[in-house]
Amino acid sequence: MTRFERVAVIGVGLIGGSFALGLKAAGACGHVVGVGRGAANLRVALEKGIIDSIATEVTDADLVLVATPAAQYPQVLAAVAPRLKPTAIVTDAGSTKRDVVSAARAALGTRISRFVPAHPIAGAENSGAAAASAALFRGKRVVLTPLPENSAESLHAVESAWAACGARVSHMSPEEHDAVFAAVSHLPHLLAYALVHEFAGRADSAQLFGYAAGGFRDFTRIASSNPEMWRDICVANREPLLAELERYAAKLQTLRPLLERGDAVALEKLFAEARAARERWLNGEVE
Repeated sequence: MTRFERVAVIGVGLIGGSFALGLKAAGACGHVVGVGRGAANLRVALEKGIIDSIATEVTDADLVLVATPAAQYPQVLAAVAPRLKPTAIVTDAGSTKRDVVSAARAALGTRISRFVPAHPIAGAENSGAAAASAALFRGKRVVLTPLPENSAESLHAVESAWAACGARVSHMSPEEHDAVFAAVSHLPHLLAYALVHEFAGRADSAQLFGYAAGGFRDFTRIASSNPEMWRDICVANREPLLAELERYAAKLQTLRPLLERGDAVALEKLFAEARAARERWLNGEVE
């Protein structure tokens, strides 16, 4: 396990804070510096022992994690780049990767070999340092999207950091990553937000929400996620997300004639196939 004497976390929210706590719990780091725009959130992080100090720069950090909303990456990386020490390794926790890689290339230039893009597949509807947990990444996937320029040292260091947090590390290209997560993550969030917004705008919204129960709550749980973060994700990954939205709209259109003609046999067949596929996934039969 690689030990990092000084770690800087830019954006000490659920993900950044949990990363810091995970490293601390594993004994994989020494001092953790918190950097961010929210003074109150940083004070919470300090009080909870997530970070050891608050700073505005990352000059002495051995490892830097950028865990801010996606739209801030160009500005954050541009500000960080000239202040990094030569041996510093930088990674991120962004839910999209092509835009992050582009921002990193623009900011870091010839030092791009020290930047290893990452995406932890873990989260919750709550946000901020108060929601951070050392156990958040245990048993969860973290996808790295290594760059051709990455050195073996940089890649190993970032793999080691996420493994210390208990994560299962895998690799994809940035393009493959964005296509996959447009389908399995970004589309579900878009649908959940849209459904809640649709009901909220109806004249009988109070009645609808009054009678909504477990099914509606489970389906729309992720509509309680951070709106700023999901705004940035949807805009950054809009092309793959639009493609998935078209596919989903087409699937809904295949259901319409089944309902119109009351085709119970066809509906049950579709529902049974969907349930079986979900159960295979839940039982770990699909990796």
